[in-house]
Amino acid sequence: MLRRVVLLVWLSSFFISSWTGDAIGQGGAQPRILLCFGDSLTAGYGLAKPQAFPALLQQKIDAKAWKFKTINAGLSGETSAGGLRRIDWLLRQKVDVLLLELGVNDGFRGIDPKTIYNNLQGIIDRTRKKYPHVEIIVAGMLVPPNLGRDYAAQFRDVFPRLAEENDAALIPFLLEGVGGRPHLNLPDGI
Repeated sequence: MLRRVVLLVWLSSFFISSWTGDAIGQGGAQPRILLCFGDSLTAGYGLAKPQAFPALLQQKIDAKAWKFKTINAGLSGETSAGGLRRIDWLLRQKVDVLLLELGVNDGFRGIDPKTIYNNLQGIIDRTRKKYPHVEIIVAGMLVPPNLGRDYAAQFRDVFPRLAEENDAALIPFLLEGVGGRPHLNLPDGI
């Protein structure tokens, strides 16, 4: 079910291959930390813990014998404002890669895309302030058009703008190939 999501995350994390052998697991004592920070999609709501995409990503990393530890900091129902309040607590541990997957719950609530952008930018800013060399992956999302086409377009544009302005990798739509396919979704269709 989530293999396609993992593949998208994996392909978007091209920067891992650009690190030296020591960083990828050819030496050194401590693994690098990949913090997956998001909502129910990251948490794996309704799935067994090993089926959440951060766990599947860790399996891929382990298969390559890279020294990375993936941390699932997903929280079902999380919003960008909640994430901004929570990020400092998560930054108490070293973070080498931040996969930021937040915003869709804001979109479902009709929160102004400018507010969503500002909250996500705040998360990136706080992370980079504490860990200047952190790599960022922005996971984009889409919302249904029930709030209007203008809103859906403004929401969609938040994620590529964040990625471009922060020199971050972008997953244009985290649920590409999964969203809208009943057999790949929970019974609620969401």
